[in-house]
Amino acid sequence: MLHKINIRIAIAIFVLIGISGYTFYEFRNLLRGPVITIESPTNGSVFRSPVTEVKGTAQNMMHISMNDRDISVDENGVFLEKFALSKGSNIIKVSARDKFGRNQDVFLEVLYNGASETLTQR
Repeated sequence: MLHKINIRIAIAIFVLIGISGYTFYEFRNLLRGPVITIESPTNGSVFRSPVTEVKGTAQNMMHISMNDRDISVDENGVFLEKFALSKGSNIIKVSARDKFGRNQDVFLEVLYNGASETLTQR
């Protein structure tokens, strides 16, 4: 009888550890806050065209903006936004906020030299 109780306790502990592990795994993204990844352009890119597209992904966020203008993401968190460049150095800021008020900002600096097509993308 004591042996059966020990087995039941061991099984209950094992199930509890499994449930706790799974719960932490599912909530890990909520714990780390918003995550922004910029695919293009790369930091330091030089352009001859006055317009570029900023492409990236955002996870764990409720609100996202680019240079303080709201942008949208698809169901996978992918965004693709056109950005008008000013002559010279341009700073592109992508910001995300989650439902707990945590923020992440990603900054890119790109250069527009005023000609007609993309010179390089590093």
